[in-house]
Amino acid sequence: MARVLIVDDSPTEMYKLTAMLEKNGHVVLKAENGADGVALARQEKPDAVLMDIVMPGLNGFQATRQLTKDSETSHIPVIMLSSKDGLFDKAKGRIVGSDQYLIKPFSTEELLGAIKAHVPDFTPVEQAS
Repeated sequence: MARVLIVDDSPTEMYKLTAMLEKNGHVVLKAENGADGVALARQEKPDAVLMDIVMPGLNGFQATRQLTKDSETSHIPVIMLSSKDGLFDKAKGRIVGSDQYLIKPFSTEELLGAIKAHVPDFTPVEQAS
């Protein structure tokens, strides 16, 4: 089981991601914008952060930069989620410190695989023995 913070301003995306994770036994924390996501990550220290890019105010790139530069949160893997699949966006994600970049739409298996790749103790429930 992992504690995963979802930072996304879309209620539809938040619902989908929450369902994918909770169905597999994981605890979900939620933030609707980058500033709240950074604050919640500092407070709760989740095992991973799923970060949307396009959000009002503090966008996903800016929020990720804050998390990766802060000694309290720099150890938390950030997986960026975006419908933008351009080389520039992927490169910018790496520059600000994200650990992985997933293109929407993605499958539950892709999402769980991305988390497992960056959270050492993570075991998807469907694969647990």
